[in-house]
Amino acid sequence: MKRHLGWLVLLSMAFASCEKLDQEPQATVTNEAVFSSETGLQLYANSFYDVLPTANDIHRGDAMADYAARTQVPDFLTPGAFSARQSTGWDWTKLRNINYFIANCNNPAIAPAVRNNYLGIARFFRAWFYFDKVQRFGDVPWISKPMAVNDQALYNGRDPRTLVMDSVLADLNFACANITTAADNSRSLITKQTAYAFKSRVCLFEGTFRKYQTGYNLGSSANTWLNEAASAANTVMTTGGFSLNTAGGPTASYRQLFTSQAPVASEIILAAVSDPALSIYNDANWWWTSATYGSRVSLIRTFVNTYLNEDGTPFTSKPGYQTMTFAQEVKGRDKRLQQTIRMGDYKRLNGGTREAAPPVFSYTYTGYQPIKWTLDDTYYDGGSRNINSISTLRYAEVLLNYAEAKAELGTLTDADWAKTVGALRQRAGITGGFATKPTVVDSYLQTKYFPNISDPTLLEVRRERGIELAFEGLRFYDIVRWRRGELMEMPWNGFYVPALNQPLDLNEDGVQNVAFYTTLPATRPAGVTYVNVAPTISSGTNPQQLSNGTSGELTWLNNVPRRWEEKYYLYPIPEADRLINPKLGQNPGW
Repeated sequence: MKRHLGWLVLLSMAFASCEKLDQEPQATVTNEAVFSSETGLQLYANSFYDVLPTANDIHRGDAMADYAARTQVPDFLTPGAFSARQSTGWDWTKLRNINYFIANCNNPAIAPAVRNNYLGIARFFRAWFYFDKVQRFGDVPWISKPMAVNDQALYNGRDPRTLVMDSVLADLNFACANITTAADNSRSLITKQTAYAFKSRVCLFEGTFRKYQTGYNLGSSANTWLNEAASAANTVMTTGGFSLNTAGGPTASYRQLFTSQAPVASEIILAAVSDPALSIYNDANWWWTSATYGSRVSLIRTFVNTYLNEDGTPFTSKPGYQTMTFAQEVKGRDKRLQQTIRMGDYKRLNGGTREAAPPVFSYTYTGYQPIKWTLDDTYYDGGSRNINSISTLRYAEVLLNYAEAKAELGTLTDADWAKTVGALRQRAGITGGFATKPTVVDSYLQTKYFPNISDPTLLEVRRERGIELAFEGLRFYDIVRWRRGELMEMPWNGFYVPALNQPLDLNEDGVQNVAFYTTLPATRPAGVTYVNVAPTISSGTNPQQLSNGTSGELTWLNNVPRRWEEKYYLYPIPEADRLINPKLGQNPGW
């Protein structure tokens, strides 16, 4: 990280003469200095890293997801609240920097293999840049050269998705073939394995998008992309040297990946690394614990129900699961649940004292309060202080990309299942069902999430992806590629409350934590948080109620409409950019 910052400072100094907008953009003064040595290429290439999402982008990335209840309904899902005027993301500045490098990295004094290594890095970042754009907007202009400010091609229309994604794939193939760095222990640099891992993500997205988004008439090419996804993932699995982290056993190994200061090198492929020495922090604790700073995101009960029992059977096969209290329902489950939300004997460090930390209702609306990205010391709650590194790509995702691509192709074997989904479940302490593919459809999973999927293996792969990658910023575009946008309308439900004015001990430590009321009782036990679930409050309809009035699941914001429309699978082209270039057109429905 120190090396990166130093290079960026030097690069900004080298190109300072090009920064003023009232001067002619002349790069010839410094071109020779940069492109005539490997040091210059390395210095320039490190300016590409700002294409990657920041740590805060990643840990907040699933704030708009089907399994996330939050303070307010996103404008994107609120009827009439979002339009092309609010749309963002049509920014091409970073692309020109990459294209300028690609166009000028041709000095014959540098060995071809060295040049191609840095060209591979540049094209990796161009692929990342364009993949983000295609996911968001669909058709976009494919620009492969550094354009001058008076280039009329800047005002061309958008190119077809097929052209752009074929170009993205070509960039990734070049990166995979030519990047020479095989490993980076810091997990902050782009390596050959990073390129293959990212390629598996891109190709899985595009293959399933073409398969399920039938309105584009691209289904005939879906399998080509799925085969590319499986092949890229398999390369990482067989040559990357990665493995699932198992240190600490089933109750700790999963969460270590998200709370460690140094990336867990066995599993993390790429990370946004924190460094207190350089004052590089993230705000995960502040965002995930504050009642005012973040969006107070919590899991919903419908999703929590998808976590399997410890023996590998569906939780929803248990008689009476619908009316189990929080303390009852979280027992004997997939160990990732206790490493994703506050439950059981979870404790936090407060001023040097380790204290029980059940769900806090000044934050959570549903009772399922996330801990995945937070550090257990309350010191970190008060600002951008977090020192944990935030993973951008990890080996578990590659395993899931492989499993899903093979399941979609109909070629997933028992051996494939065992080394992907089976391995992930075994790491999570599940004791059954990890050696062979499932043969029975889970009716709850199918009914609630994927009614058009009848293949039990594919259903379970999707279950696994949701659980393993929860809150890692991938869920919204999983929903897009599966064409399951309707899931965004899912009720925001919380844990089951058996009765009003009945204090609940959420972590079974003998201390009562919370009670729910419509009329506040005169006598209340000390230390119990009372939550108002009356149908009406002074400001109107109460957004937090019980599903049956005096008992039932917590519900949140059901009085605020959320609506998914076909047009939401793509964002609108921002209105300001269309005014500059009307040839861009607009996405359907916007």
